Amino acid sequence: MFKNHPKGLLAAAIANMGERFGFYTMMAILVLFLQAKFGLSGTDAGLIYSIFYFSIYILAFVGGIIADRTRKYKTTILTGLIIMATGYLIVAFPTPTPVSNKTLFLILSCIGLFTIAFGNGLFKGNLQAVVGQMYDNETYGKMRDSGFSIFYMFINLGALFAPLMAIAMRNMWLGRFGFQYNATLPELCHAHIDGTITPEASEKLVALATKVSGTPVTDITAFTNSYLDVFTRGFHYAFGISVLAMIISLLIFIYSKNRLPNPAPKKSKSADPAAIQMDIKEIRQRLYALFAVFGIVIFFWFSFHQNGLTLTYFAKDYTDLSGIRINLGFVMIQGAEIFQSINPFFIVLLTPIIMAIFGYLRARGKEPSTPRKIAIGMFIAAMAYVVMALGSLSVPLKSEVEAMGGLPDPQRVTPLLLVGTYFILTIAELFISPLGISFVSKVAPPQYQGIMQGGWLGATAIGNQLLFIGAVLYDNVPIWLTWSVFVVACLISMFTMLFMVKWLERVAK
Repeated sequence: MFKNHPKGLLAAAIANMGERFGFYTMMAILVLFLQAKFGLSGTDAGLIYSIFYFSIYILAFVGGIIADRTRKYKTTILTGLIIMATGYLIVAFPTPTPVSNKTLFLILSCIGLFTIAFGNGLFKGNLQAVVGQMYDNETYGKMRDSGFSIFYMFINLGALFAPLMAIAMRNMWLGRFGFQYNATLPELCHAHIDGTITPEASEKLVALATKVSGTPVTDITAFTNSYLDVFTRGFHYAFGISVLAMIISLLIFIYSKNRLPNPAPKKSKSADPAAIQMDIKEIRQRLYALFAVFGIVIFFWFSFHQNGLTLTYFAKDYTDLSGIRINLGFVMIQGAEIFQSINPFFIVLLTPIIMAIFGYLRARGKEPSTPRKIAIGMFIAAMAYVVMALGSLSVPLKSEVEAMGGLPDPQRVTPLLLVGTYFILTIAELFISPLGISFVSKVAPPQYQGIMQGGWLGATAIGNQLLFIGAVLYDNVPIWLTWSVFVVACLISMFTMLFMVKWLERVAK
């Protein structure tokens, strides 16, 4: 797999894999943690989630500026890893639930999230710039798309196991106190504590309390307080896994950083002829092309990153989880978060296949250009949400589900609906995300490598800031209509990209 690629690619990929393990532990459980910890609605938790996701990517733009101006890319990356570890430590510190002062503890959690976002901003885009620099020569230039696909696959090796570890920690902590996992219980517990629970939901709470504790529950208030505290403390310790993953990633990067190039252009003219030969007009054309692509992918990320928000809500509220479990003997891995491992699993599985197809087409001179691949990916993403819309036509509104205390298993949809959707979305992602990063590294003028990688992530940030719209729709309109909005968003992106594809191809030559 690494044949014909620079030696530094493996070191960068492994270092990034550890950081991504920590990050995807966070993303698998964040909205569910906010709901279980603070009793937030899906809309409110979605707003915090979208702001956090926005901050992660917009601060990558800031990180790119810092690295471009200081020319100390590796130092910036190293600093980012340390700051991220500190942020994870803040969120991982266990505090009692229900919280005594919701505002105070929510602010503390948000401070931890911002710290993670700032550290990620220093790390993510600049490491991508370093990888891109490896391919800025005739020897490796033609392997750029392939190299970024490999880099992306290693990201998802970390993401594959992160949700499973988070679930294992949470469920193991529940088991230690004699409880079983139930996706509906935290919401019911908060409704009981807040006095907003319906009579029908109250009966459901008592029945579930007896089921998960194994004995009749006489004091339902004591049970709700105890279950919420144990449930969320398990989440805190799951965040602690992220701290360990960040430390491992830090050690790997320190060990291997000498194998990585420094993207900073040298003062010698002969060392960087591209920067000398590129005139102002060409620089402007390249920047205009990049900004156009940045604008297009906003709609894709707005749709795709629903995997950690509304698709996770759907897994919790509407999907039959009874048969989705992994028995490790000492702990049962079961929960709505388990679907977060499906996307990285498919990425690891499908990346070699997609690369082989592109390689076959390349050898025959028929490989689509990167802009065309991105347009194809937009269409594929739209089809994923068509599947979700069709599969959700018969499910009730979220408000109706809350009133009845959760859907019984016979009325829930098959998990194959989400599995199929994630399969299609993964194919779309492989046509867009790693190839988009590759396009940026190829088109960006040498002196703007870091900031343009940050620009790609900044566009992702804007798409992420719009994620809360999905949460608002999910809580207030038929579920099929929510998915239809994402279908339209992806199709708009596809047609816009196709309109500009010839111009983008000329600029990228």
